[in-house]
Amino acid sequence: MTFTSIQEAMNKGDGEVSIRGWVHRERGSNKIKFISLRDSTNVIQCVVEKEVLGEEKWAETSLFKMEASAAIHGNIRKDERAPTGYEINVTDFAIIGKSDTFPITRDQSPEFLLDKRHLWLRSRRMTAIMKIRSTVTGAIHDFFRQRGYFEFTPPILQPNQCEGGSTLFEVKYYKDKTYLSQTWQLYAEAAIFALEKVYDMSPTFRAEKSKTSRHLSEFWMAEMEAAWMDYKECSEVAKAELKFIVQQVLEKNQAELKILERDVNKLTPTAENKLPTITYTEALKMLKEKCDLDVEWGKDLRTVEEDKLATLFDTPVVVTHYPKEIMAFYKPTDATQTDAPGPVAKCFDVIAPEGYGEIVGGSERDTDIDELKKALEADGEDAANYQFYFDTRLYGSVPHSGYGVGVERVVAWICGLDNIKDAIPFPRTMLRKEP
Repeated sequence: MTFTSIQEAMNKGDGEVSIRGWVHRERGSNKIKFISLRDSTNVIQCVVEKEVLGEEKWAETSLFKMEASAAIHGNIRKDERAPTGYEINVTDFAIIGKSDTFPITRDQSPEFLLDKRHLWLRSRRMTAIMKIRSTVTGAIHDFFRQRGYFEFTPPILQPNQCEGGSTLFEVKYYKDKTYLSQTWQLYAEAAIFALEKVYDMSPTFRAEKSKTSRHLSEFWMAEMEAAWMDYKECSEVAKAELKFIVQQVLEKNQAELKILERDVNKLTPTAENKLPTITYTEALKMLKEKCDLDVEWGKDLRTVEEDKLATLFDTPVVVTHYPKEIMAFYKPTDATQTDAPGPVAKCFDVIAPEGYGEIVGGSERDTDIDELKKALEADGEDAANYQFYFDTRLYGSVPHSGYGVGVERVVAWICGLDNIKDAIPFPRTMLRKEP
C-alpha cells in the first residue's frame, strides 16, 4: 500500500487512495461515521459505513477518537458538501495510535491553550501560523543569499550587553558568569571585515519585565550587517526584505491565510507599493497635526504613538533620525540633520501597519572609538570590557550598517494575530517558561 498526503489525494480527485493522519473530528451513528482526518497538508472527510466494512471491522470504529492516528484506504471523489470539497468512501482502515480523551475542546481559555501548547500545535490555526512562519524564515534566507550575503552564526553566550544591561539574562558559566545574547551585532561587525555582507537568524533573549501582547523573553531575530553601507542604503534593504517576505507569503500561503481569516487586501499594499520614509521629527509633527497627539521631542515613541502613526499608512513606514540621547551606544550622531531640535542618530525603525509596532530596528555603526567609550560610560558600562569591539575600529575600519527583524512580530502582523505568543511554537515570557 502506497500512501499519499491528503492534498495529493485531493489533487488526484478520484480513484483509489491510501492516506494516513490524525482524527480531527468524528461524528456518526451505529451504521455510518464521518471522520475528518488531517495531516500536515490538509483535512478530508472520510465516510465509514458498517455495510461496507462488515460487523467485525465496524467494531474497531469505536477507536476513532479525536487525535487517534489512522491509516485509511478508499475511493476519493469530489463532493461540494464536504468541508474541504472532497470525500473518501472508506474500504479499509487501521488505527495506528489510540487516543485518550483529548483535553482540548471548544472555547478554552488562552492560558489553558498555552499550558497545552504541545497539543494545541495540532490545531488548524496553529498549523497555519507555523506554515506561514516557515515561509517567512525561508524567505529571509532566500532574500539574503540571492543578494550575495553569507550566513554567519554568533555565540549565544556573550560577555557584554549591546541593547541595555537591564534586560540581560545572566547565566552561570562554570565558575564565572556570562549572558544570553541580546543580539549578534557586535560579532557581526567583526565578521564584515572578512565577509563584507553577512546575515543570520538566531534566538535572542531580553529580560524585559513586560506583560504586553508584543513582548517575548525569547524570540528570533533575523539580522544583517554590511560593510561600505550607510544607514540610508541599509533602510532600503530592510524595505526590500519586508516586501519580499510578504510577496512569498501571498504566493505560497493563501490557504493558511484563509484559515486564519486574514484580509489579504491589508497585505497587498506592502507587496506592491513603495514603502515610505519619514524622520522622527516629521513623525512627531504628523502625530500632532493628524492624530492630536503632542509628543515632546526627545521622547522615544511608545506603543500608543507607534499605533497612531501606523493608522496614517497602509504599509510599514520607516522612521529615521531618532534623538541620539535615547539610542544605543553604537549609533553615531548625524551632524547633517540641522532641522531637528537636538542631536539625532543615523538610525531607523520600521513601524508595521495595523498596530503591530516596531518590526525592524537598524542603524549605521559608530566607528569613532572615543565616542563609543563616552557612550558606554554614560550607560554605566566599563569600556574595558569592549576592547575586542574597539579592535575592529583599529585595523582598517570602514563605514558599515545593519539591522534586525523581529521574526515573531513580522509573523504576528502578516497573520493578523492578537498576541505575539501565537507567532512562536513555545513562547517564553516573564510569566511563562513551560511547557
